[in-house]
Amino acid sequence: MAKKVIIVDDSRAVVATAELALEELINSGVIEFKSYLNPMELLGALQSGAENFDLLISDVNMPQLNGLDLARSIKGDDRYKNKPIIILTTESSNDLKMAGKEIGVTGWMVKPFSDEKLVKSLKMILGV
Repeated sequence: MAKKVIIVDDSRAVVATAELALEELINSGVIEFKSYLNPMELLGALQSGAENFDLLISDVNMPQLNGLDLARSIKGDDRYKNKPIIILTTESSNDLKMAGKEIGVTGWMVKPFSDEKLVKSLKMILGV
């Protein structure tokens, strides 16, 4: 059964780049890929139970909701507290990374990211 990977980023270009990087895994049925441009929309879908994921990839700087606040809300829900979250952002400050670690994010990847690194990280986290 395919693992569900969701990316939330307000940049269509970043979403498209990530989808292209993961194309082989998507086409082979290893993962199911879904994207959201609005983190509030994703949070609402998760809270209502209409959405679920095996791995979430989130930007930090988004106008509707900061990615770390999104991660904090998701990790605060018992249904998702053990689900992996990768932060994919231009932010590389140690303070932000530590804040992410305290929230419980699994990994931190700085944009621009390499396709190989994204695929390798995803395979390692999902065990595929």
